[in-house]
Amino acid sequence: MNEMNQQFCQCCGMPMGETDEMYGTNADGSKNEDYCKYCFENGAFTFAGTMEEMVEVCVPHMTAAHPEMSGEEARKAMLAWFPTLKRWKK
Repeated sequence: MNEMNQQFCQCCGMPMGETDEMYGTNADGSKNEDYCKYCFENGAFTFAGTMEEMVEVCVPHMTAAHPEMSGEEARKAMLAWFPTLKRWKK
């Protein structure tokens, strides 16, 4: 998949992949294309914290996926990016 067309979870920022396997579910059981299965299940968010708390949950995953990135670099990047995601937009 072209990175320009890459779809990301609009809550945690995780890449959604090329199939609907990572999609969360709506209340009626249908797939939700905006949120991943870890963040959105049965029509509700699974994480009730703040955006900043979500960033802290995601830092270890980001540094594991990008070993060249420090925790502080990952945190800074996500604090800049997350406010653009649907879940955290003001």
